[in-house]
Amino acid sequence: METTVSVGNGEVWAEDSGTAAAGEAGGLPLVLLHPGVADSAVWDPVLPTLTARHRVIRYDARGFGRSPAPTAPYSQVEDLTAVLDHFGLDRAVLVGSSMGGSTSISLALAAPERVAGLALFVPGVTGYDGLMAPGFFERVGELAAAGDLEGIVRLGLGLWGLAGGGTPEADPVAADLLRAVLPAWFASAGLQREDAPAFDRLGEITAPALLALGEQDRVEVVRCNEEMAARIPGCSLVRLAGSDHYPTLREPEAVTRLIEELHAEAAR
Repeated sequence: METTVSVGNGEVWAEDSGTAAAGEAGGLPLVLLHPGVADSAVWDPVLPTLTARHRVIRYDARGFGRSPAPTAPYSQVEDLTAVLDHFGLDRAVLVGSSMGGSTSISLALAAPERVAGLALFVPGVTGYDGLMAPGFFERVGELAAAGDLEGIVRLGLGLWGLAGGGTPEADPVAADLLRAVLPAWFASAGLQREDAPAFDRLGEITAPALLALGEQDRVEVVRCNEEMAARIPGCSLVRLAGSDHYPTLREPEAVTRLIEELHAEAAR
């Protein structure tokens, strides 16, 4: 079921698969949070298997996919909290990719009682410097000023999509996902408030956690993910050999298996 969720000074699009399948252990819902390089469509390769066994909720962050662009300052973690409240979820297993992983971690620190488990894929984290390639934003600004949006897509795939070939011609699916989120990048500029620094507080996380990095991701992201997994108590670190920053496109079966394993641990 698709719906619109009211969040502070705005709204987001969300989809709820409905109640968990009969006999599903624990009945814990899964909430999927997409990366900044795609909208919630990035979960399409893993969605059929997950919804067959679990209640699954996914949503588009402001300006992404089917969610309206922001018109006032907002916080990703506050929006996630509003989504949980809308669906009446006291606790859930959060599945976050990149930007979505950062938001999931922020909620696990701000409201640990609401997070039953964390499945993190190539996650970001607030309070860590050096994740973005030097000069990236400047180059994006130059390309945008020249009206060269395809140049931005090519730039992005060269950074985050190397496992798929690194170009729109070699990887049209990732190119379409990245192309679709460019308006959100520009719409959120100056309006998205960064949530509180989390990197130095990762040791406070109490929920069962799994972190999967992509071995073909940018070296800065791989290094950050290794450090994150080392700091999160009991976190399982998994290396996806065939993945870059789009693990659901590159290794959907492995991603599905890891989500199921983390869910089973959280439900115990």
